[in-house]
Parts: sequence; C-alpha cells; structure tokens
Amino acid sequence: MKHVVILFLTLFILASCTNSTKSDKKLIEITGVDATLTPGDDFYRFANGKWYDSVSIPASQAGVGAYMFMNYPQRMRLQGILDSVSRGEHPKGSIEQKVGDFYASGMDTATINKRGYEPIKPTLASIDAITDVTSLMTFVANQIKVNNSSIMAFGVGPDDKNSSMNIAHAYQTGLGLPDRDYYFKSDSSVVAIQDAYKTYLTTLFQLTGSSAATAKEDAETVYEIDKQLADSHRTRVERRDVIANYNMMAITDLKNTQPNIGWAKFLEQLDAQTDSIDIGQPAYYDKLNTLLKSTPINAWKLYLKANTIETYASDLSQPFVDAAFDFTKVISGQAVQKLRGEIMASAVDNYLGEALGQLYVKKYFPERAKERMLDLVNNIQKAYAVRIDKLEWMSDSTKIKAKEKLSAMTKKIGYPDKWKDYDNVQISRDTYFENIVSAAAASYERELAKLGKPVDRSEWYTTPSTVTAYNNPSANEIVFPAGILQSPYFDNDADDALNYGGIGMVIGHEITHTFDDQGAQYDKDGNVKDWWTKDDYAKFKSRIQQVIDQYSTFTVLDSLHIKGDMTVGENTADIAGIAVAYDAFKMTKQGQDSTKVGEFTPDQRFFLSIARIWKVKMKDEFLRLWINNNPHSPPVWRVNGPLMNSTPFYNAFDVKPEDKMFLSKEDRITIW
Repeated sequence: MKHVVILFLTLFILASCTNSTKSDKKLIEITGVDATLTPGDDFYRFANGKWYDSVSIPASQAGVGAYMFMNYPQRMRLQGILDSVSRGEHPKGSIEQKVGDFYASGMDTATINKRGYEPIKPTLASIDAITDVTSLMTFVANQIKVNNSSIMAFGVGPDDKNSSMNIAHAYQTGLGLPDRDYYFKSDSSVVAIQDAYKTYLTTLFQLTGSSAATAKEDAETVYEIDKQLADSHRTRVERRDVIANYNMMAITDLKNTQPNIGWAKFLEQLDAQTDSIDIGQPAYYDKLNTLLKSTPINAWKLYLKANTIETYASDLSQPFVDAAFDFTKVISGQAVQKLRGEIMASAVDNYLGEALGQLYVKKYFPERAKERMLDLVNNIQKAYAVRIDKLEWMSDSTKIKAKEKLSAMTKKIGYPDKWKDYDNVQISRDTYFENIVSAAAASYERELAKLGKPVDRSEWYTTPSTVTAYNNPSANEIVFPAGILQSPYFDNDADDALNYGGIGMVIGHEITHTFDDQGAQYDKDGNVKDWWTKDDYAKFKSRIQQVIDQYSTFTVLDSLHIKGDMTVGENTADIAGIAVAYDAFKMTKQGQDSTKVGEFTPDQRFFLSIARIWKVKMKDEFLRLWINNNPHSPPVWRVNGPLMNSTPFYNAFDVKPEDKMFLSKEDRITIW
C-alpha cells in the first residue's frame, strides 16, 4: 500500500508541475561558452571562460559578475531612483521626502567636509568624562541605542526553544579585524592586514588631535585590548553548533558570575525589561568581565574612542573616509573608492531600506513576476517531498516529520506584505550625520519594542532591493527579495531550463538549509528540538561529514583550501539544491524534451544556467578574505563542487572517467 501511495503522489506532482509551466517563454541564447575546454574538466571555466578572460574588475570594486557583485549594478538602479526623488518636492514625512532628503544630505559633501569630525565631538567628550567601570558601561549602553556598539552586542529576536516569542540576546563582539583568527596568524598576508589596521587606528587618532607618536602608542593599546577579546571568541566553525550557542541565563545569576559588567543596570539603561538573556558565547563575556577590572580605565577610554571614530569614519569628512578606505583596500584589493552616489545608495538602503524598497518594487518588480516565482517555489517544494520519500537511508517515521516540516515552510517573495514605519525618523537635507543617528535610534526602538512580545512572522530581515535570498530556521521560512529576481537568476519570460537552473537552484538551496547541519536541529515550528530517530540522525551526520571531507580537498588560491567544516551548510545546500531543482525541471514540458535550443539540449541549458548565476571574477585579496570569513564556497566551487556529485550532469555533458571532475558513483554525495 505504501508504494501505491508514493506512486500516486509522484504522478500527482508530475501533473501539477507540468500543468503550471508556461509554454510561451522566450528562448534566450547562451553565449560566452569556451568550447575549447572539456566540460568535465572544469565546468565553471567551460561555461564562463570567455567572459572571465575578457572582463575587467572596475577599480572601485573588489570583484565583478553575478551573486554579491550584482549589488554594484543594483546600486546604480537605486541611485537612479534616488537622484530622481531627491530633486522633487514631496510632502513632509512622506517616504519620498525622507528617502530623497537623506540621499541629498549624504551627497552634500561640501557641508560634510566643512564639519570635519564635529558631529562626534560630543560622543568623544562623553568618553573623556568616564571615570570608572560603571560610567564606562553607562556610555556603552547609551551608544548601543544609536548603533554605536563596542564591547557589548545586544539584540532582540526569537527564542530558539520557543520560536513564537522574542527574547534578549547577547553575542561576542569587540573586534576591529574581520575575525578572531586575524589576531593570531603570522603569514605575510595576515600580518599586512594587522599592520594596516594599526596604521588605520593611528591615523584616526591623529585626525582627532593626537600627535603622531601618541597616536601610534594609543593604537597599540587598542590593538592589545582587541587581541585579548579575540582570544575568547569562538571560531566560525564553533559558532555553527546550535546547541552550544544557546545559553539562557538569569540576570540574577549573572550578577554573581560577571559582576563587573553589571547586567541588571546595563539592561535597565537599554530600557530592556527582562529577567533573562540568551548569551551566545559566554566565554567572551567572562573575559570581558575580567578585562573590565584588570585593564586601566584610560586604556578602555582609548578603545572606546577608536571604536567610535571607526564606526563613523565613512560618515565624516574626506580625511576620515580616506583613512577607512586605505584599510579596506588592503583587505579587499579594491583599487579606488566608490563614487559618492553608489555609497549613498547603499546608505539609504541600510537606514531606510523598506522605504526605498517601496520605490524600487514599484518601478522594477511586476506582480506577474511574483506569481511566476511562487509557481517555481511550489514546484520545487513538491519535488523535494518526492526526494524525501525516495531516501534509502531515512526511516519512514523521520520522513513523515521531514515532510511535515517541508509542508509547514513559509514562502516570502519580492517584498513584505506590511512595510516598516519610519514616522519617528527625522530627516533633513543638511544634517547627514544627524539623519544617520535618527534612523539608527528608530531602528533600536523598533527592535526593543519586540522584547517579550510574540514574534511577527511577517517581518523581513533584508531589504527588497538586496540581491540575496535566505532561510530563517526559527521561523521555518524561505525569503526571496525582489533584488535577486532578475537575470541571470530569474527572467519571467525565459524558458524553464534557465529559470530552474538559475533561481530554481537558489530555491532548492534555501529549502535545503531547513535540513542542513544547523537547520535540521529545528522542528517545523522553528524550535530547536530533536525530531529525528537516533539512527537516522547518525546516518545524516555521516553524510554531512562526507561533504566536509570532500570540500576540504578543493584548492582555491595557491595552497589555500576551502574550509570544509565552516562551509558545510552552504555546500550541503548547493548539492541538494541542484538535485531538487533538476527533479522539478524534469517535471516540466521542456524538461521532458530533448530538442536542442541552439547548440544545447534542455538539460545542458539547465546546468549552464547554474554556472551563469555564479559567474564571478574577484581580486585575490578579496578571495582570500572570502575563504577566511565567508560560509559559502567561492563561486567556482559552487558550480564544480555540487556538479561533481550530480549524475544528471555527467549524462548531460558525457563526463568520462578521465575528466578531472569525475567521481565514481559510490563517491558522489547524496544527502537529500
């Protein structure tokens, strides 16, 4: 009886997916393929080689192409909107007025340069007035309210074990370099970044009045505090442990274990009414508690000054902007500064993102694209259910739980149903710095208002114009903003091969995060809860280890390898995302056909589309930064890695044992 039910379900899904496919799609020609290469040796280069060898990275960017570098042309779109809206007259308090005036205030570099660092002098004076740890913590709390965080990282969000309620959270923080490991490595590339950071700190102190000698000495003091804090940080791999990074603690207990922090008073000054807090990484706060007592107060004051100037450097006069860029240049390899319009497009998106998002969606995102995208998501979700049913390693009882979780998933596409309110943000055309502070304060108040309240499942955690997609395990939701719903990911008028290989792969990827090494620990309601049988979970973990082991062998730059244990979640999502997108594609009319479109079959177009969405060229410095900090594999391995494990890819391009990407069937990884 069980097999009959599964067969019926498969036939039903096949029919529903096929019927939903439009037949009037344009067939886009695929160009840029380097036919001199063998697809099975390096498919990324085969698909993108001509483009890669001919494209130049703009001097103002660290890379060019798709994925995160699509935000560059996207910012040009936003800048066009902002240029237009900032020139018009709009009712005071309207989103057009606030967005336009914010942009105009940031474009007024003459006024910004004239003010120098005048806007932060009151904050620096407040630091000078600190006399002890108590007044230091008061300063820290007050600055969190305007997004100038330093040694304490406070936020409000869902409780991992009761996802319907918002609670207070604290995380490790306090570093000026990208990650803890930068303070302890001694290879030349990292030492160069350490030196550049110290130079940056020295320059910031000089720009605010210190002599060269004093500034250099003060920079060393700040760096040493940074390094001591870094020593307590968990690594990026350790932070993947969901259970270890959930530590609910009573404020009364923290009074005894971390008395120097003064949690009760600190939370009171934040206006945060709570008797408990989830501390993600307790060792950091243990170390901070010790350092607050052992480090001289004057050293802490230097640290807070450096942190404040760093926070606002890019919002002050040109010398501060230049200093910040000199440091960025060493880390990323970016040759010249971005144009002011591009910088301001990002700033408006950061501070007034859903206000700008309304203008963006109105101009660039038609409702019919949302409908088509929902079809794709539904079809891939159905195909995923079939894959779960076919898993040989999973028991029937766990399959039922997995499909319940899959079915309960919330799908958000394009833009929020309910927009954020910016009524309490005060924006003027001639006070850029104050505009930033007002927007930051409003954001904090919005966050604080959620504390102790039920979670609003309609809330978005990215702006509609951002080129991204995400999975939120505590809400069991997948989110696809309007920003990513454009070529090469999605084209409402393109054929199914391109859309299923493009945005379809991304949809499958985001669904899989529900079932990766972290997401698999959350139940269908978004709570951290064990829904597996013990034997099934052991089998699942063994497959996760296969992904870690395989990707750890991939070389990226010189002898630099992918960090398999840091990127395992994203790699798992890539492998399964492609597999389920292909299954869904095969349920469409085009997917069941073998007629060539130009030079390529539908299956070949599907896989070429995958390679196109990760078409990226970047500076070596940025690639090195990526490998050390980004949980995603570099683009070349987001293509070649999962395709090495895809038997349909082998069939589509006749991959042979002598080809470099070839793996024997028993070595190809299948998780979902």
